[in-house]
Amino acid sequence: MARGRGGSRLGIRRRAVVTAAVVALTGGAVAACSSGSTAPTTDNGASGTGKLTIGIADDEPGVSVKSGKGYAGFDIETAQYVAGKLGVPSANITWKPVDPGERISALQNGDVDLVIATFSMTPERAKQVSFAGPYFVAHQDLLIRRNDVSITGPETLDGKILCEASGTTSADYIKKNYLGKITLRQVPTFSECVRNLANGDVDAVSTDDLILAGFAAEPQYKGILRVVGKGFTDEKYGIGVKLGDTAMVGKVNAALKEYISSGAWKSALDKTVGGSGYRIPSPPAVGG
Repeated sequence: MARGRGGSRLGIRRRAVVTAAVVALTGGAVAACSSGSTAPTTDNGASGTGKLTIGIADDEPGVSVKSGKGYAGFDIETAQYVAGKLGVPSANITWKPVDPGERISALQNGDVDLVIATFSMTPERAKQVSFAGPYFVAHQDLLIRRNDVSITGPETLDGKILCEASGTTSADYIKKNYLGKITLRQVPTFSECVRNLANGDVDAVSTDDLILAGFAAEPQYKGILRVVGKGFTDEKYGIGVKLGDTAMVGKVNAALKEYISSGAWKSALDKTVGGSGYRIPSPPAVGG
């Protein structure tokens, strides 16, 4: 899915995600680092003086979310592991939140070294950035209000209002295949979409099932929202690297292969999204 940044959007996102419920879901606060970055949830055990700036999402519960003064979720666990294998200790990671539409430009402008933010690998994006991975395969799905029986899949969205985060592959897919049948409302972040859904302002939200499961598991949405559970695309999450940096792609792919083979990949998913009821799939073939 796709994220320079405007001050107004940054304010919207931070107000949306820094809530007590999210802190409770993702494990509470963690200590801050220097230079405006924050300490991740765990120490990756690496030693050295290497540094990395990593672009992340900060409003996807269970996947990548602001948690007190730090960040938590599966993408954060993945980023820490990869950084460790590149010789970069946790304390030397600078976390840079990026909206979906900013991810490509952040790499192109040198604002970040890597993007690990539910970044789907597509042929169009591969013309602008390089990818390592995939490290996960999700499926686009729908989040609806729990008692809504009229929506069973994308083909039943006729006359409905669907909310999407702008600049994402989810939005692109819906516009290409269903726009004539639905009203599409686009906002900067999925957290805003989910609030609109819970308030009754839209009928559904569509993005990857892993992200939707994280939102549905939040305390304020339990018993109110549910995932339809009929995925209709394959979304291969890759780690974004500056276009043409084949050396970095090779190093990151090696780290991801070890991440999966060591069992750390499965442990990270169990830790971050296992409690949501989401069925963890088999790992993908890195480089495939």
